[in-house]
This record gives sequence, C-alpha cells and structure tokens, in this order.
Amino acid sequence: MNALHLAGPASDRAREGLTAVFFGGVRPASGEEEKLAEEIGQALAQAGYQLLHGGYNGLMEAAARGAAAEGALVTAVTLISKHDEWGPFNPHATTSVHLPDLGTRLNHYLDHADLVVAMGGGIGTLHELTAAMYYATTIRPVPIFLAGPTALRLLAFLREEKWLYETPTRPLGFLSTTESADIFRDRLAALDTSDTAPNGGA
Repeated sequence: MNALHLAGPASDRAREGLTAVFFGGVRPASGEEEKLAEEIGQALAQAGYQLLHGGYNGLMEAAARGAAAEGALVTAVTLISKHDEWGPFNPHATTSVHLPDLGTRLNHYLDHADLVVAMGGGIGTLHELTAAMYYATTIRPVPIFLAGPTALRLLAFLREEKWLYETPTRPLGFLSTTESADIFRDRLAALDTSDTAPNGGA
C-alpha cells in the first residue's frame, strides 16, 4: 500500500478548528521535559487545538496524553512502510494518517499546521524542526514554539553559529521560546487571531 490511508473514528468526517503539530523525541531528556510536553498538550487542547504528532512514545506520547485528557482529537502521522517496525501508536491517538514517504509526511504536518511546537529529540525531531523553520521562512510564517531546555540550547547554538539568522526577506517573527507551561499559555493566548485562523483539518 503506497497511498494515503486514514484510520480511526474521526477519519470519515471533516475536521474543523485549529491544528497544532508537535515534534518531540522518544527519549525525554528529563522527567521535567516530559511533564512540560504533557502540559503543553493540555494547554493546546484547552485553547481549541487538535494535535498532530508522530504517534509513538516519549515526548510525543506525553503531549498526546495532555491533549487527550482535555478531549482533543489526537492524530498520529506515520509512514506506511515503517509502522510495523516502529510499533503500535500510543494509547492517546484517536485517529491516524499513514503516508508513503518522509517528504509527504513532513508536508502533511506543515500544510495542516496552525502552529508548531518542538522539543528535544533525536535526528528525526531535528529534521522535522529544521524543515518547519525553513517552511516558516519561505512558504508561510506558521508560529513555531521551541519548548524546554534541550530545544532552547539547540536554538542558541543555531543562532550563535549563524545557521539561523534574520534577514529582511526571511524574518524570524514566527519563532518563540517557552521555558514553562505558564509561559506557553501566555504566549498562546497572545497569538494574533489572524495567525491562528484555521488552516485545515488533519
């Protein structure tokens, strides 16, 4: 099977409202980061967002747990060819999308995102984050939040080494940082409503 495959109770109806994409690794750097991911998922759901995530464990599962606890739709986005290898989804995923390749998967995330939250992770999370930042500088300035100490150290490195810098044609106003759930809630509430007009369902 190499086509889009939808599964789950919500797959047969149009999805409305705001969509948040969460990128985070399967091995949390600390219990504090895992707790932050859960609180971010909860805050997103309380603000009216559904959640797209990789569907597996670690920080992804923590964010999904927080969102699901508040009744949000939680969609797992995976690869058709890797799902058996990567294992079952976490128990908080309420629907799923199975895609044929990495490019299609990334495009699915970003084309549906009204905002992106990224935390620490491995090379896969790094790939997702850098793709999101490139997308936001060249395609559409979707808000991106980097959360937790691991992601904030990465951002500091990218700025210091000039991998990431602002120019008149590539402003970085879409990029925000958050050290705690309270800061995240405040910054989420402060988003301009035009920045969070629904971009489309999962």
